[in-house]
Amino acid sequence: MTPRRSRRVARDFQVVIMAKAPTPGAVKTRLCPPLTHGQAAGLAQAALLDTLDAVAASGARRRVLAIDGALGPWVPPGFDVIGQRTGAFGSRLAGAVDDAWSTVPVPVLVVGMDTPQLQGSDLDGAAGALLGGGPAGNRPSTVLGPAEDGGYWAIGTRRPVPGMFEGVPMSTDQTGAAQLSRLRALGVPCTVLGAMRDVDEFADAQAVAELAPDTRFAATLRSMLGGVPAPAPLTTAIRS
Repeated sequence: MTPRRSRRVARDFQVVIMAKAPTPGAVKTRLCPPLTHGQAAGLAQAALLDTLDAVAASGARRRVLAIDGALGPWVPPGFDVIGQRTGAFGSRLAGAVDDAWSTVPVPVLVVGMDTPQLQGSDLDGAAGALLGGGPAGNRPSTVLGPAEDGGYWAIGTRRPVPGMFEGVPMSTDQTGAAQLSRLRALGVPCTVLGAMRDVDEFADAQAVAELAPDTRFAATLRSMLGGVPAPAPLTTAIRS
C-alpha cells in the first residue's frame, strides 16, 4: 500500500512512534474476545504499518520508531530505530523524547500506534502548530492531541521539558486533562490539536475501520470478520 504523501515540504521536526512489537498476547488484548490473541496482534501490526505510512508521508525531517520488543521485517527503510527505556509509560515517553533530541536536536512530535486513521497531513498540521502558531516570541512550546476516550494521540515539544510527564496518570480517561494541567503547572504553553478516536476496545476498532476504510487496519479487520482476503502480507515492509 502506497503511503498517502503530504504536499508539504520537509520541515524541521521529527516524529517518534511509541510502539509495541505485535506479539500475540502482548498487544491489543482488550480486543479479545471477540478476536483471538493472534488476530489482535495482526490488527495491531496493521495499525502500526498504517502509522508508519503516515509518518513516511509527512514532511518530518527525521522518523523514529521507539520500540518495546523485538523488531520484525515490517520495519521500513527511512526510520531510525531506538529501544524504549524501562519503567512506567511516562518514563518511557520522557526517555524517547530525550533520546530523539539528543541525537537530532529539533522539535519532537510523539504519536502511538492506536490511530491507524492518522495521515501525514495530520502530522504536518501538528508540526505547524508546534513550529509556528503566532508571532515570534509567542509561539507554543508544546502541542497536545486529545483522544476521544480522555487520553491523547499526540504530544509534541520544541525541546525536552524536564518533568513534563511526572505525576500524569497514563491509560486513563483523565490522562489528557492531567497532561495539560501538568504543562500549565510547569508554565509551558500548549496548543490543543483536534481530537481523534483511538483503538482500545472492539467497538473502537469497528468505528475507526469505518472512518478509514482504505487502511491496512480496516482491510485486516474485514478479513477477520468476513473472510475477505487480507491485503499484502503484513510482514512486508512498506515503501518509504
